[in-house]
Amino acid sequence: MSDAPKVGGNGQELLELILDSLEKDKAEDVVQVDLRGRSSIGDFMVICSGRSSRQVAAMSEKLVERVKHDAGRLCKVEGKDTGDWVLIDTGDVIVHIFRPEVREFYQLEKMWQQGGSA
Repeated sequence: MSDAPKVGGNGQELLELILDSLEKDKAEDVVQVDLRGRSSIGDFMVICSGRSSRQVAAMSEKLVERVKHDAGRLCKVEGKDTGDWVLIDTGDVIVHIFRPEVREFYQLEKMWQQGGSA
């Protein structure tokens, strides 16, 4: 069995890997935003919630491991220690994992889905 990456180099395949990982870990209210042509930060943004700080941290750890193993990519991670809001930058896909209260406060998906850009 090979340890070669199982996911190709495009953003769409990476997005599918990320969405599958979050689904396996019981992420809630998963929203994806297509950033192509709107921002240079990446091709897609994924925003989701975990029920607790512990679940948010665990989902982020597993996601980073899966992206490294299956796509051969190292991720930049911010906020894992507190578990309120974890940002994972995979290069093509930016992932935000929130506790519900923090997500409601920032309302990040509303900003991006209403035509905002950065």
